[in-house]
Order: sequence, then structure tokens, then C-alpha cells
Amino acid sequence: MTETATTNAVDAPVEQVLVIPTAVFHEIGHFQGFCGDMNRYLDVILDPIHASYRPRNEMEEDPSFKQLIPYCIFRSGGSVFNYRRGNDQGEARLHAKRSVGVGGHVSTLDLNGVGSPYSEGMKREIEEEIHLEAEWTERCVGLINDDETDVGKVHLGIVHIFDLDSPKVAPREKSMIDARFARPEEMLRELDKFETWSQICLTALFDQ
Repeated sequence: MTETATTNAVDAPVEQVLVIPTAVFHEIGHFQGFCGDMNRYLDVILDPIHASYRPRNEMEEDPSFKQLIPYCIFRSGGSVFNYRRGNDQGEARLHAKRSVGVGGHVSTLDLNGVGSPYSEGMKREIEEEIHLEAEWTERCVGLINDDETDVGKVHLGIVHIFDLDSPKVAPREKSMIDARFARPEEMLRELDKFETWSQICLTALFDQ
């Protein structure tokens, strides 16, 4: 994966995040909403031939690129961890919405870890956002694409479910408010309170 060196006016480093050209995503197969055929996409979108690191501030306004976002869902005994996003959380366009997802951008901070930059980025984001004290197993279950919102146009979510042996998850970030585990059917009844990606995941994965 290539890295672009960029600085701002005072020579402070600009955050570089992992992206792919939107055209590559469309070549593999464009979809709106949730797609469970992740094997069709992952090898291509994480291939250094297509993936690169570019300035986050530019990518947030450029729909010709998709920022790759690990979106991790934590489940225990049939209940799912969820929280409300506070006003001091990074993405202003999602403030006050509830979410079932933990995760964020993969950046150049993740290039020197033991695992792949993507897996290191997912691990870092989890450790930054929550205290996870339970034993767990993890699997990738699909991707989210939402071209109907400004946030969605510039992001591509990769969804992972963590099955926990106990509901021992607590927020580490103060911007994660009113955190709790809830049954999916309860959250589905209040779907309009959730951010779009969470609505997509709840409907696709838990609306049986």
C-alpha cells in the first residue's frame, strides 16, 4: 500500500487513511445497503494495487474514494452492545445517533504492527474506544455501502461480529453515551434512533 506524505500549514502531519478508488468498488460490484459476499470484495479492496493512504481531510469530501472502515459489533447471549454518539465524537454528521458499531479509520499508524495494517487498525480502534474484558471469537460477515448519505458516499464498512462469553464491554471514550446491551428486536423497534449503518446491519443481520 502506498503512502502519501502530506503536511499542513504549520508542518504538522496530516492523518493518512486507507482508501480505495470508488471505481474499483464499482468494478467488483456496486451495491446499496448490506452485502454478505465479503469474499468477493476483501482480497481486492485490501490489495496494495488498489489501496492507498491519502489525507483524511481531503477524502471526507471526495466521493471518488471510499475510506475503508472496520465496523465491529459485539454480541453476548443474543444481546448486542450499543451506545449513543455524543457531540464531541469525531464525525459531526453522526452526533446524537445510536450505534451498534465500534471502529474507525485504518491509518499509517497501523503500518508497523505484527498483523496486516487493516487488522492492526481494527485492533487499535477497538482498544481506543472500549474496554473489552470478555473472551471472544470474531468473524467478518459482510460489507456496508450507503450512497444515500454524505457520510456513506465516502466510506465503505467492513462488518465484523464479535461473540463474547460475557457482556463485559464498557466505553473508553466519553463520547460514547448511554452504552448498554439490548436485544435486537428491541433495537429494531426503535430503528430510527440509529445511524444509517447500524440500521442496515440490524435489518440485515438480526431481523429474522
